[in-house]
Amino acid sequence: MITDEKTVTVEKRIETLREFWPYYLNEHSHPINRASHFIGASGALFWIGKAIISKKPSYLWLALLNGYGFAWIGHFFIEKNRPATFKYPLKSFVCDWAMFLCILAGKIDQEMEKAKLV
Repeated sequence: MITDEKTVTVEKRIETLREFWPYYLNEHSHPINRASHFIGASGALFWIGKAIISKKPSYLWLALLNGYGFAWIGHFFIEKNRPATFKYPLKSFVCDWAMFLCILAGKIDQEMEKAKLV
């Protein structure tokens, strides 16, 4: 953050995904918030699969509701912060799936440790 003479805080915009990843992980520091995201993403995959198999695109709304619903509950009630999706929608979406894969691969703790160093 940058502060000018009037002590108004101006937040520097994160431009790259490489810069965003540590920020994203620090916004997901609580393990229950990460679990909530994982559950939401898993449910979203279920509804996407169901939409494809049944040829009913209307199930995609349930995928969005499931994915974002669990994630936002994790932010508002557990992490008590504002989802990065509101400010960085595309970067957050990409990092949601990167975190999902890190959790699946058992590498999330390593990534969290690296993010604390930044």
